[in-house]
Amino acid sequence: MIKTTFKIYRKFQSALLDLLPIVVVVVFFQTVVLKQAFPNVLDIVLGLILVIIGLVFFIQGLEMGLFPIGENLSFALTKKGSAFWLFSFSFLMGFSTTIAEPALIAVAKEAARVAVEGKLIPPSEEFSYAIGLRIAVAISVGLAILLGVIRIIKGWPIYYLIIGGYLLVMLMTLFAPKEIIGIAYDAGGVTTSTITVPLVTALGVGLATVIKGRNPLSDGFGLIALASLFPMIFVMLYGMIVF
Repeated sequence: MIKTTFKIYRKFQSALLDLLPIVVVVVFFQTVVLKQAFPNVLDIVLGLILVIIGLVFFIQGLEMGLFPIGENLSFALTKKGSAFWLFSFSFLMGFSTTIAEPALIAVAKEAARVAVEGKLIPPSEEFSYAIGLRIAVAISVGLAILLGVIRIIKGWPIYYLIIGGYLLVMLMTLFAPKEIIGIAYDAGGVTTSTITVPLVTALGVGLATVIKGRNPLSDGFGLIALASLFPMIFVMLYGMIVF
């Protein structure tokens, strides 16, 4: 009981320290630069407390649920010896976690709204545009995770894939519609968020641990980099088709 209480206390302390730089910056600019009092101080303080509590529960949830799930599934599928099921799981996990990412949902919705306001698409296509964007990004992340798993199994150096991928991004930037380029670059960031990162990281480390001749530190990481790279390519391709 004492040990559990101490662990929770340490997590609260860690969350508070993580949030402290943001609080310091906001307080400095509000009081020193703008020289204004904070509106709704009680609401702000309550919001900060809720954020700290949320961070603690989120971190605890990762340790208790998502990391073990990813590692255990990768262990079991690798020992099963079926490449089909391992590859299917890798793609579907990348797709399903990405399609559910709150950050991607928000960006896709905002992109569709701006596209309607800019008269790039009719209002009747706003919803389908947002859904199409999310599906394109989710497919790209699924393929990225699949390629990353193949890389771990084969032992390919990751820099070949990263350098080649970014060269392709640069080339596509020259031909993609300018209206989609910014969204494509942002899509690479929003896909690697709260849901995708823990599961994908656990999958990569689990695979590199169970496969002979692979180092979890050097081979197990890198899936997130691919998951950030592929959406740029696919969103620009989606823009070429739509526009």
